[in-house]
Amino acid sequence: MNLLKLENLSYSYNAQGNKVLDQMSYEFEAGKMYAIVGKSGAGKTTLLSLISGLASPTSGKILFNDEDISKMDKYKYRSQHVGVIFQSFNLLQNLTAAENVVLSMDIAEMKQSNKNEYAMALLDKVGLSTDESKRRVLKLSGGQQQRVAIARALSYNPSIILADEPTGNLDGETQEEIMSIFRDLAKEGKCIIIVTHSPAVADVVDEIWELQSISKTDPKDKQKELGCV
Repeated sequence: MNLLKLENLSYSYNAQGNKVLDQMSYEFEAGKMYAIVGKSGAGKTTLLSLISGLASPTSGKILFNDEDISKMDKYKYRSQHVGVIFQSFNLLQNLTAAENVVLSMDIAEMKQSNKNEYAMALLDKVGLSTDESKRRVLKLSGGQQQRVAIARALSYNPSIILADEPTGNLDGETQEEIMSIFRDLAKEGKCIIIVTHSPAVADVVDEIWELQSISKTDPKDKQKELGCV
């Protein structure tokens, strides 16, 4: 079943019609991992912003469970159905790992009898020890911070996980560990969509979608889909 569907999606930065994305259609299923690849400027991060509801398409639709997200409560959509993981982590450095996860649950107005206990369980799930979970984020390594970011994105049990270059700042061994976490999440039924430049990351997903930059000299050039790999 298609969890997320893009229908003729286009996006322009300004009224002059300088398109970044043009007439794109694609479908994403629950329980699968996807990699979005392409050169800088092809619109990969813009696409994640559109899927997450942080930006609105110039034309076309994004359907979540067959419902147009433009007609949904965007705050509810973002805080309940989509978890976003940033390359720079975007954690609150002066809070502990557990406090960052609890804060995310508070923002999502998640009802949980013991949020701190649940946060610690999520952090354990992504490979952080109890001691590490109680440390302030600024005392954690890059790999540990990425694990916190993943736990935070999972804190309200979203159906879709969007990750923008989640392994870009990590060493090879840590990258493999993070990708193993994503694989396990897909097996649990999550839809994982990863923007990446890393061939090693792209090699372990179910489908690769390559975005081609729209030519500045020929605005009719379209984004191309490579499909299953």
